[in-house]
Amino acid sequence: MTDSQTDSPMQGFPPDVTQQVTLANWRTSPYSQWAFHHVREVVPSADIYNNTDNVWNIEESPVSLGGLNIDCDNQGVMSLAGFQAYAHMDAMIVLHRDKIVYEDYQHGMARNTPHILMSVSKSLLGMVAIILQHKDILNTESLVTDYIPELADSAYAGATVQHLLDMRAAIDFDEDYLATSGAIIEYRKSTNWNPLDAGETPTDLRSFFQTLKNNNGEHGGRFFYVSPNTDLLAWVIERATNCRYADVLSEHLWQPLGAEANAYITVDRLGAPRAAGGVCTTLRDLARVGRLVCNNGKRDDHQILPSDWLDRHFTGGDKDAWQAGSFADMFAQLPTSYTDKWYACHSNPFDEANWLIAIGIHGQNIFVDSQNDFVMVTFASHSAPLTETASMHGLSAARAIRDYLVNHF
Repeated sequence: MTDSQTDSPMQGFPPDVTQQVTLANWRTSPYSQWAFHHVREVVPSADIYNNTDNVWNIEESPVSLGGLNIDCDNQGVMSLAGFQAYAHMDAMIVLHRDKIVYEDYQHGMARNTPHILMSVSKSLLGMVAIILQHKDILNTESLVTDYIPELADSAYAGATVQHLLDMRAAIDFDEDYLATSGAIIEYRKSTNWNPLDAGETPTDLRSFFQTLKNNNGEHGGRFFYVSPNTDLLAWVIERATNCRYADVLSEHLWQPLGAEANAYITVDRLGAPRAAGGVCTTLRDLARVGRLVCNNGKRDDHQILPSDWLDRHFTGGDKDAWQAGSFADMFAQLPTSYTDKWYACHSNPFDEANWLIAIGIHGQNIFVDSQNDFVMVTFASHSAPLTETASMHGLSAARAIRDYLVNHF
């Protein structure tokens, strides 16, 4: 084995023991740089099928972005290459006026490589839920316990499906990504994302929900981010449709969207999907999701999302609930709301555009400015779960690239 092989995870046959990616280390640096685009080799998964006869073609019109500067406040002004290195970016794509103008892959990534979306997975579920609502398959005003009566004695009693969609269910759960004990660790074990300790009995995701007994307020109040809410929504969707969530996502979004490749989602030992963070897609297919947002839910002549979908984020989003919530400092006092698993940064004196944003830990992002026909999508393997590259610095980069394109092309 050469020195270069030992510098990166999973090189060599077999890899050196210090460089092996395992269930215990796959989300930590440097192992994550390999693991984030080999997830199904670490965690069990279910396919989300595309339709190879129905691919939504995206034209390419490459431009040079070498002349732009990105102002990252306390981190200084960076070139695009400098920002990509700062963000530990694995891949990046930019669409402008419905064409790919920039595309880049690093760290072993390629056009056909699926990468984990982390919490951008939530935004896909939000789309599916509203599609099902529009088709009268799912009632978002119904109580969660109408679909899942097993949770009548849990903290979810009294919460509606919409409360879960908007992260306004008052569930006492500490979303501390760096915790080494507590409910979040038990949650990860139940989803197959963490190994069991010696002698522990295997758990499962659906049983985990029944352990959440305490509330931290009234349902429908402030924004409070709890990832298990989204996994529970996947269970609600399965009950409403009598189908696996992976198949529902395929039928109602992935195939109509015209994805060019299958996606997949991690599952627990009984097949329950990790809808909050376990979806893995190619970069171009996630760009198609951004393109669908940019086109107000429409693909060519086919309306996939309801025609008022985009408007509901900017006219119906509750900015007060956001400001009172757990992520209020994420966008540095910009008027923001959270609806159906998407972040909306509303028009303000610094930027007349409305931005719709999907965010996943370690640097997964979709930024959409539909007014200027602009989409930026990133995959990354940043060592820190939450960074400014995912929020303000990411938005700064998206604005800088958008302005450069609008002014020069």
